[in-house]
Amino acid sequence: MTSALTVIVPGFDVGPWVGEALASLQSQTFRQWRAVLVDDASTDDTLAIFTRAAAEDERFSVIRHPERRGLAAARNTGLDAVDTPYLAFLDGDDRFTPTALERLVTVLDDTGSDFVVGAYVRLRADETGAYAAGPVQPWVAAATDPERRRTSLEEHPAASGNIVAWSKVSRHDFWQRTGLRFPEGRLYEDQILAQRMYGAARSFDVIPDVVVEWRERADGSSITQHTEALPVLRDYLDGLRGGLEILDAAGLPAAVRARIELILTLDLPPLITVARSHHDDAYRRALGAFVRDLQGRGLDRAVTPEMSAAALW
Repeated sequence: MTSALTVIVPGFDVGPWVGEALASLQSQTFRQWRAVLVDDASTDDTLAIFTRAAAEDERFSVIRHPERRGLAAARNTGLDAVDTPYLAFLDGDDRFTPTALERLVTVLDDTGSDFVVGAYVRLRADETGAYAAGPVQPWVAAATDPERRRTSLEEHPAASGNIVAWSKVSRHDFWQRTGLRFPEGRLYEDQILAQRMYGAARSFDVIPDVVVEWRERADGSSITQHTEALPVLRDYLDGLRGGLEILDAAGLPAAVRARIELILTLDLPPLITVARSHHDDAYRRALGAFVRDLQGRGLDRAVTPEMSAAALW
């Protein structure tokens, strides 16, 4: 069988969860896939799980980084191994829903767009440690519901709120034509990459189907669970700011407005809560500088008094 799609699965110390990720691939109703498993110098059994999977299923192949290089570099390593018309990403601690690839590829086949975006939900652990999927969040629905085909950010600016790498299937030639790569050496690398995708696309599609279940790790080791750390905050804010700059440079004011509205609603409030009691004034200064940057973009009407106070730190 000739593969139509390459799924890039990066992993660093994802041993407790990666078996589910790989099983979610093997249970896909769409069968014409291959997967590149990129081990980023794990210290647990991730590499052993990848190697065993490749020995048992020829659709899996393994690449190992001898030294840890980060998630962006692992994704880029996978990109270099793509030789199929379509590509997708799945993080090693997440999982696809069973019909995800079939639905995404079918839409892209029909439309000829550069990529297609689906919805996602969060996996959270209950008191027993078992993970269960939650509902589609409002900002996810705003980006993907209702279904739109051959659209753009001019027509659908709320799509800019879907900034994750792993809820999409893309044409390989789109990445080759645009030279898209993940920025290495930083966290939240998909924030900037996603806005580059939207800005460069001739057209893209959105569908309301849940295609990925995104795990919030019960042990608290997910990157998104550590925004109280100053280096993580700085990368987070740099990603948000960089995404806005790309949309600005592309001449997409409606998308800039939509993105800022979402940042004010979703991203800033929990950061301000952390900042109130943070031990390091540098944290408050970094957050205040970011709020002032948003205010400078002419959206003062959406900045609450609490956020305005943050800008004075």
